[in-house]
Parts: sequence; structure tokens; C-alpha cells
Amino acid sequence: MLLLTNGSLRLLFFAQALYWSCSLIGITLTSLVGVSLAPAPSMATLPLGMLMVGNLVSVHPLAMLMQRRGRRVGLFVGALFGVLGGLMVAYGIYIGSFWLVTFAAALIGTYQASAMYYRYAALETVAPSEKGRAAALVLGGGVLAALIAPEIAVASQGLLPVPFAGAYVALAGLAALGTSLMIMLPDGGIPQRAGSSRAVMSSLLRRPVIRGAIAISAAGQGIMVLVMTATPLAMKYCGFDVDVSANVIRWHLIGMFLPAFVSGPMIDHFGPRRVASFGAFALVISVGVAVSGISVAAFLISSFLLGIGWNMMLLAGTTMLGEGHDTAERGHAQSLMELGNSGTATVATIASGALIAGAGWSLINFGVLPVLTIALILMWRAYAAKQATAGV
Repeated sequence: MLLLTNGSLRLLFFAQALYWSCSLIGITLTSLVGVSLAPAPSMATLPLGMLMVGNLVSVHPLAMLMQRRGRRVGLFVGALFGVLGGLMVAYGIYIGSFWLVTFAAALIGTYQASAMYYRYAALETVAPSEKGRAAALVLGGGVLAALIAPEIAVASQGLLPVPFAGAYVALAGLAALGTSLMIMLPDGGIPQRAGSSRAVMSSLLRRPVIRGAIAISAAGQGIMVLVMTATPLAMKYCGFDVDVSANVIRWHLIGMFLPAFVSGPMIDHFGPRRVASFGAFALVISVGVAVSGISVAAFLISSFLLGIGWNMMLLAGTTMLGEGHDTAERGHAQSLMELGNSGTATVATIASGALIAGAGWSLINFGVLPVLTIALILMWRAYAAKQATAGV
């Protein structure tokens, strides 16, 4: 098994588990902290929004740092921002400063951005025939986070006299463990292609395979974030308690991470485009279940399928991306994909509350279908163009 024989994959697997533990603590508590400290109720979600903005603005600089200095340096710096952000949020909560908490949340967003590159680092440690499994194994580290993060959040939030501050000290501690793993990651720098970033990225975007890979990954990410964020709100409007919603989100997380141990070998065996199509089909079924009724079972099953679809589309898109660039273009290509993922996730996060209140649960789910259709068309058209160029 790759996880047993490849030391770099093991480091990345546990680093992913640590990151997602931090992320789940943040998702669970940041809005609650915002509610308790915000000067106005409308500003309660600003810290969480700034976390997303911190992610978005860090994606490209981190990619360029790793392009010049290697994975170890870039991923270490990203995890270090998680340590600083966690400690600053804890201090902001302790002194009652909403604006310090908001700024510090953006630093945690930089940690989030760096963790998105773990699966790319995994691709560089294996042979071409094992790339799907390598990326999937690293993503599968989130299973550990789904098991331990809720308990850490509950156990640590009361460690300090001020509620929630202890949880962010724990978050900083987990990120510190992540920095120690990144120091051990064996990696060197890769020369950067000559020319401006804009010129290289423009060249990449003219390639159909790059556009198709980015489209399928960004569609999966945006759909997942939109529906996942709207789900607790929809369940609240339907009269379900918070603990019921929490159980639904737990099954969504299991759907996000557990299938990685299957979808990776599927990519290596069937190819990324078929697996991406399987993922899109899972999302279509998720829509059908979601709009079939407002029972707990409908929310739970649709959320589980939503996670499975995201998993397959993200991993397939990641694997496809490598078909369209050379080593010197690696940082720019991966930056483009993560900009697409982060951009759609940010828009989805901001829009979900307004959409669920204005359009409703069913229309949100039906709105997924045209996005999926466009992404699949771009992906398969790129494949047809590639086959035609190869003379097949």
C-alpha cells in the first residue's frame, strides 16, 4: 500500500488530517465567535468571510513560493500562518476585539490555501500510474479529522476563562504539529518558466485540457460549498434542531473523505474523466433526493452523496490538470485551479444565505444542474480535442 511504503505520502496524509481538524474547528466556532463579538448582527459572519478572502489572496503567492523554493518551504510557511492566526484569534476573543479576530481569521485562510496544495505534492512522489491513488490517499486524511475535530472543539473551548478562546489555542497547536511535519518533507525547488505570470497563465488557459480540468474541479467545489452551507439553514427553516443538522453535516464529511480510498484506484483504472462523470452523476442523484422531501433522511442522504460527488470531481480534476502542463509551469497551473476552487467557494459562501432565503432549497439544488452540464461539456470537449491532436 502506498501509504505504508511512501514516507512523503504519510507526512501529507497526517498533515491533511491536522489541517481539516483546524478547519472544522473554525467552521464550527467562527460564526459563533462573530455573533458574540460583532458590533452589529449583520457583521457576525465577517470573520468567516475574511477567512475565505485570506484563502483566495494567498493561493497564487504560495504557488509561486513553492515553484521557486519547493514544497517544503511553501507548505511550512502556510502552516505557520495557521499557528499565528489561531493564537491571534484566541487573543482577540480574550480581549473582546472583533476586528483582531477578523484579521486573524484571514491568516488562518492562508493556512487553508496552503493545505489545498497537499494533494499536488502527493502527485510528485509517485509514478504516473499511481497519481490518482496518491492524491486520494492524502485527501483521505480528512477522515481522521471528521472523527477527532468535533471532540477537540468541544473539549478545548472551555480551557480558558473566556469561552471559545481555548479552542483556537488548540487550533494553533494542531497547526504547529503541521509545521513540524512539513519540515520533514523531502523536497527541492523547481525552476520557474521564464516570462511573466500573466503570460504563462494566459498560455495555460488557452489549452482545452487545462480549462476542462479547472471547470470540473471548480464546479464540484462551488456546488459542494453552496449546498453544504445552505443545508443547516434549510434544516433550521424546516424546524430541525441543531444536533440533527450536526449529524447530517457529519455524514456529509464522511462522504467527502471516505470515498477517497476508492476513487483514487478508480481514477488510475478508469481514467479521471469517467470518474469525474461518476461524481457528477452522484451530484445529480443528490439533487433528486434533496428535492424529494424535507425529512431528515432526505437531508442526510443528499448530503452524503454531495460529499461523494465533490470527492470524485476534485480528485479527477487534480489528476487531469497534470496532463496539460510541464514541470516548469506547475506552480502557475495549480494556482489557476486553486483560484477557480477558492473563487467559486467564496462566491458560494457569500451567496448561500441570500439564496436559501430568497430562492428556496429546491431552486438552489436545481441550479446545480446547469453548472454540472457546462463543466462536463468543457471536460469532454477538451478530451475530444486531445484525442484529435494525438491522431486517435
